[in-house]
Amino acid sequence: FQHLRKAGGTNFCTLAEANFKKEQLPPYFCMPDYHWPHLPSEKQEACAGCLHHWTNHEITSFMKHHRIAGNEWDSFDVEHHFDLPAIFVTSFRKPVDRALSQFRFECVEERGCKIKNVDEWWKNRRDLYNIYTWTFSDVSRLKRISIDDKFAKERGVVLGTALDTISKFHLVLVMEWLQYAESAVQTVLGFSDTSALQQKVRPHNYVQRQDTWSAEQFLDTSEYQEFRKYLALDEILTDAARRFFLERLVCNEP
Repeated sequence: FQHLRKAGGTNFCTLAEANFKKEQLPPYFCMPDYHWPHLPSEKQEACAGCLHHWTNHEITSFMKHHRIAGNEWDSFDVEHHFDLPAIFVTSFRKPVDRALSQFRFECVEERGCKIKNVDEWWKNRRDLYNIYTWTFSDVSRLKRISIDDKFAKERGVVLGTALDTISKFHLVLVMEWLQYAESAVQTVLGFSDTSALQQKVRPHNYVQRQDTWSAEQFLDTSEYQEFRKYLALDEILTDAARRFFLERLVCNEP
């Protein structure tokens, strides 16, 4: 499961918990690598959801009886991960809404972030610019991905790689449309209990929220445009992901 933060990852883990036996589930939020017996030489500390750091052989060996592996903090390894004996799943959310949700989760609800101004926060979070496209293209964080005109050709290659990658995923979910995903989840994953698709699952149950923030309502016009400017490639990729979901929903062929 390629976990895109604040895009339905907790919901998917809840779905897995309802369909796997307890011993088949990693004890730490569907991320088994946190408890794996040793770390690669380049990794100095434990990391949960960092599958790019492991070889395919290590992943298959360490999974043992576990049936799900969430990759949250690393990009998807486009060169190797598709060779794993696995079903590949991910979940998308509208990029600006996703980014605003992360600001709320980390800063407003005070989980390690002290910045309360959303505009200031966004200017300091270059690592989140076009994060979907980076995740599924597996390019260096160095560019992250530059919107400078001189990098137009590179952006085309990066976006093309990301599109190719998500097209190979067996199941591409859309957070805003989870209530329509029951048949796809049953067919692709063989899950019988799909009740989690109809529920709003709050992150780790830290805060019981009764509302959902809308980026268009929360952000002023200039802030909204600033977010979209640095999420332009993610907007394109999300449109493609939503199309994949809808086409697979109405077409008979898998």
